[in-house]
Amino acid sequence: MNTLIRKLYHHPFLAAIMHTLVHELQKELHDCKSVIDLGCGPNSPLQYCPWIEDSIGVEAFVPYLEQSRAKNIHTEYLNARLETLDFPDKSVDAVILIDVLEHLPEELGYQILEKTERWARKKVIVSSPNGFIEQSALDDNELQKHLSGWDYARMKSLGFRCRGMAGPKWLRQEVDGGTMGDDLLVSIRFRPRALWFVMSTLLQPITFFIPCVAFSLFSRKMIIRERCH
Repeated sequence: MNTLIRKLYHHPFLAAIMHTLVHELQKELHDCKSVIDLGCGPNSPLQYCPWIEDSIGVEAFVPYLEQSRAKNIHTEYLNARLETLDFPDKSVDAVILIDVLEHLPEELGYQILEKTERWARKKVIVSSPNGFIEQSALDDNELQKHLSGWDYARMKSLGFRCRGMAGPKWLRQEVDGGTMGDDLLVSIRFRPRALWFVMSTLLQPITFFIPCVAFSLFSRKMIIRERCH
């Protein structure tokens, strides 16, 4: 069942209708050639953007970094915690944080977002739960704990344009299991999960345009720099 769901998820026509994370990331990065992927994890969706010429995958958890390296997702890797990072201003076209911000203490989250706006030439992209969602350590990785919540109102106040992802918030919950893996059903609240996943998917085209009720957010901020006269 999960194999079939993943095939449907990556079908170009269905992905466009359902506004999947991969599809939206591809749209936003269409004009980008270089990316910093903060907290890239083992299976970054950046792998579905083959036109990216240079990407830096930053990951503090070594097993994730090694899994990503084995898939050759990025052109360069850094094993580092986000609070230790610094890059030159305007280093890359885009900086992305895919399901990362919620794992940081709130104050650190604000600091990282401020830095990303210096590092990016064009845009910053953030995917995160819509508000605080409980999550304990997964994959024997303490960094998987959720420490903060970033809801629609907060992201909008920071200048991000938000779109709703993963269907309505009431259909989802804390990950039920010891690992994230690649199971798209793992956060569905009700059983049978396959049935409620279909319901969530059918409602996704609506929640995409009503992000305040969505389970997660896909947020983009364009970087506007003053022109020299």
